[in-house]
Amino acid sequence: MPVQMPSFIVWGSAGHAKVLHDVIRELGGVICCLVDNNPAATPAVTGVPLVVGEQGLRTWLARCGDPSQLAAAIAIGGDRGAIRREIESIFSALRIPLPALVHPRAQVSDSARIGAASQVLANALVAAECAIGDAVIVNHSVNVDHECVIGDGVHIAPGAVLCGCIIVGQDAFIGAGATVLPRVSIGRSARIGAGAVVTRDVPDNTTVVGVPARPNARQRRP
Repeated sequence: MPVQMPSFIVWGSAGHAKVLHDVIRELGGVICCLVDNNPAATPAVTGVPLVVGEQGLRTWLARCGDPSQLAAAIAIGGDRGAIRREIESIFSALRIPLPALVHPRAQVSDSARIGAASQVLANALVAAECAIGDAVIVNHSVNVDHECVIGDGVHIAPGAVLCGCIIVGQDAFIGAGATVLPRVSIGRSARIGAGAVVTRDVPDNTTVVGVPARPNARQRRP
């Protein structure tokens, strides 16, 4: 279940940071600092300082005084699960907690587990006995049905449906509106195209598209 913290550091200063700003406010928290690796980034939240990269974060922490009331969240979406996991390790080394963020309008079964640094956004459903790993994004209106196992760094885009007893490997990406039929396995770093219907297992590092989903034309070329 969500852990409410008073002040969050959010790594990422683009659109997903704005989404997390809404979630954090709904949970009674505030964003006190934004971090981005791009020196040309601008603050996604008005009035919040923006620092550049890990060194900028460390400098800001050295100035902020008592860090014991801080928590962190990662606002980097898409198929960049490895980056989310790397940022999670930076915060962990700094001993800044990364609580799971569950929007009040999401529904999560009492028997489900949500890992650290993961996010379950508005109108999403995580059903009975699901296991959601670390640094996972379960985006708006996603349905993760019973007994699914979602690996670390996965992003499930808005409106996707996982029909139950599905295994999704580390850093996979499931596109908006995709449907994965029951008892299918999605490999590590696989990509499921928007609107695809996945009826069979998808190997590691494979992109599938269409209805039913098949490897895309580029991958089929020798």
